Amino acid sequence: MPVEFLGAGYGNPSTETTPLVGPVWDPGYAREIARAHEQHGWDHVLFPYASDGPDPAQAAAWAAAHTDRIRLRVAHRPNVSAPTFAAKTFATLDTASGGRVTVHLIAGGLTSDQRAEGDDLDKDARYDRLGEYADVLLRSWTSDAPFSHAGPFYRTQDFLLRARSSHRPGLSAGGASRRALEVGARVADVFAFFGEPLAATADQVALLSSLATAAGRPTPRLQIAFRPIVAPTDDEAWAKARAIRARIDELAAPRTVRTLTEAPREPGRLPENTANLRLAELAASGERHDRALWTPTVAGAGGLPTSATALVGSYETVAEALLDYVDLGFEIFGLRGYDLIADAVEFGEHVIPLVHHGVAEREGAGTGTTLVR
Repeated sequence: MPVEFLGAGYGNPSTETTPLVGPVWDPGYAREIARAHEQHGWDHVLFPYASDGPDPAQAAAWAAAHTDRIRLRVAHRPNVSAPTFAAKTFATLDTASGGRVTVHLIAGGLTSDQRAEGDDLDKDARYDRLGEYADVLLRSWTSDAPFSHAGPFYRTQDFLLRARSSHRPGLSAGGASRRALEVGARVADVFAFFGEPLAATADQVALLSSLATAAGRPTPRLQIAFRPIVAPTDDEAWAKARAIRARIDELAAPRTVRTLTEAPREPGRLPENTANLRLAELAASGERHDRALWTPTVAGAGGLPTSATALVGSYETVAEALLDYVDLGFEIFGLRGYDLIADAVEFGEHVIPLVHHGVAEREGAGTGTTLVR
């Protein structure tokens, strides 16, 4: 089973530990971070979406022009354009990049950020719209004859996209609610989870698999996200983790202004989307889980939408922790550090080879186990 690594194709170096200085999207930095991932063993980079951020498709096109191999995961919200227009955008980008594009559809985790661009639908309706949007995208990319569509959200008549490549772009989705899993099971090639403990993750995978079977489809490829905190030894990694947590607290406490992909939070207010609610509940249940899962990165950031659980440990410890998820059927790891380029280089040089080696050993010995497929 191939294992792939998805990094951050961001346009500035800001994280929970690094305040934004300079432009939100810096072309020079965007070029540098894409190249750093490509040169250090990563397979994909993600171009995120936020109402106050750059156009992810154009950011990905810029990265494509300055790289040769790295694949482009382009986040997109259905509320911002007609699906026929988006189909053209991503088919054109896929052709120009040599077939490197996967579109990541986002229903929208923050109502406030959706409303910033005129979207007033509630969460379940946003997932219903995402499913219909995906249907039109897929037909646009694959239909050899004009087609018409009439649904609750979109209408087309005799549409045919002639400007497309010989194979369609990939399609990914994610989330933690049952509605998210239902829609993703029906339309996605890849389904993305946030990092939770192994037992809870296995339950979510089993649910996704059963929903895909009910929809008459194979289970989408599985992806999971963590914030890796690694060092040569476990002790050094934990010292690094504690320093990161302290820095998160230092910067989060006085923060009142919304920055790219983040939003101010009221003390005690629960996250409004299921994924972040699950992470907040996990953080409240304890700091450490399984081999290396650490939750204070979620609690310290107040449950912000960019928060995720961390994997903390030596290069070997974190590689083994990732291999535990490989044994659950995961093929793609979405990972982002706190010093974006330096962490991508360190992880690429020291952890990615260990994971690939571990996968090869499992396959050679025939000892790998999966809960799906």
